[in-house]
Amino acid sequence: MAGWQVYYTPTSVDEALRLLAEHGPDARLIAGGTDLLIELERGVRHAPVLIDISRVPGLDGVALEDDFLRIGPLVTHNRLVASQIVAEQAGVLAQAAWTVGAPAIRNRGTLGGNLITASPANDTIPALWALGAHLVLRSTRGERTVPIADFYKGVRQVDLAPDEMLVEIRVPPMHPDERGVFLKLGLRRALAISLVNTAVVVRLKGGRVTRARITLGSVAPTIIRAPEAEGVLVGGPLSDEQIERAADLAAEAAVPIDDIRAGAEYRRRMVRVLVRRALRVIAAGEAPPRPEPPPLLWGRTDGRFPRLAGKTVRHTVGGDEPIECNINGENHVVRGANGKTLLRMLREDLGLTGTKEGCGEGECGACTVWMDGIVVLSCLVPAPRAHGARIVTIEGLVKDGELHPLQEAFIEEGAVQCGYCTPGFIMAGAKLLEEIEQPTRKQILYGIAGNLCRCTGYYKIVRAIERAAGQRMENE
Repeated sequence: MAGWQVYYTPTSVDEALRLLAEHGPDARLIAGGTDLLIELERGVRHAPVLIDISRVPGLDGVALEDDFLRIGPLVTHNRLVASQIVAEQAGVLAQAAWTVGAPAIRNRGTLGGNLITASPANDTIPALWALGAHLVLRSTRGERTVPIADFYKGVRQVDLAPDEMLVEIRVPPMHPDERGVFLKLGLRRALAISLVNTAVVVRLKGGRVTRARITLGSVAPTIIRAPEAEGVLVGGPLSDEQIERAADLAAEAAVPIDDIRAGAEYRRRMVRVLVRRALRVIAAGEAPPRPEPPPLLWGRTDGRFPRLAGKTVRHTVGGDEPIECNINGENHVVRGANGKTLLRMLREDLGLTGTKEGCGEGECGACTVWMDGIVVLSCLVPAPRAHGARIVTIEGLVKDGELHPLQEAFIEEGAVQCGYCTPGFIMAGAKLLEEIEQPTRKQILYGIAGNLCRCTGYYKIVRAIERAAGQRMENE
């Protein structure tokens, strides 16, 4: 069973704040849940009451207003990646969001949740810190605004009262003369926690640096700035000599630890490498590469999940409140699953065993399904979140007895090996083909980056996706 007793789904900010005030420290807000569910499972967090704000209106906007880029806490990482406004006004944030997890994680994980989790290895905090963001916090007692630099008090410790919630992130737009770069070092290219990361924002005028911000992640108890490194850049050109001096000073600012993922000295050296690389990219007027368009795996949607109308919905563990949802085109009323994940509900209560459990932590992609047309990991979705949603599983791809073209291609290319990972790959691949009709090899690799094959058979899986794309074009 999951680590909660009561699951609320409010439909307004005021109702969410009322529930927070009523339940106090026993309550936790949940949006994407990509961190919280794992923490509850491991016993790192205690939350008898979960308040799901993922369908509250007014919290998922991105707009340039009153000289600020205003971002709602429910904006997902993939929406940051796709946002033209973010790319133009805060490009370094879009770059950071692109490095978070893999497509299915970015479709559920929210910027607000990422900030509240407060990991020192966080990817979006360094970007927002370098941009000088402020956080707007609200409770039934009122509202206050906190500079992001003052919000973090220690390892996973933030200046947030139990009855407060983050309602907006305010970001000063980048100056036309500013350039920003986010770089990250992980143990692999996707689903990797940063060993080291850096966000660098530099303003150049007349060939000289007039302002610089360098932030570092995973090298201290919280995200930190490197003011000495910034200072050495200001007033001079962005020359190789100045870049080397700044990189050395940034490494000196780091206070990393030895842990299972990397040693302190290695991290310090990598700070030097990443800061040097970021400054060289800025000096050259380049940007970190990514495929265009980037695979988002949200198909023909805009990446937003539909709102839930009406009054607050309450599901209690052991209670009789139903989860009403549409699965593979059929309406279902499920009782007794209020304390489960969507994955367990699908398998145990509905007998849809095509969706597999591999890691149970969002690392392998075997449990991939579509929720309201968007690829998600069902092991990281609480079953009550499916109330009022449309879910499609691997079983739902078959239409009138005919396999999906990608299922056919998997057979024809011999892409099915032990078969355990196959449903997840097909669900991700089919959504990719819905979104990008003729994906490049690079787009395919990014699209399935969140799916692992223990048999190491990626070549035929990629060929199957290419074959399905080619067959569809021939049929058209």
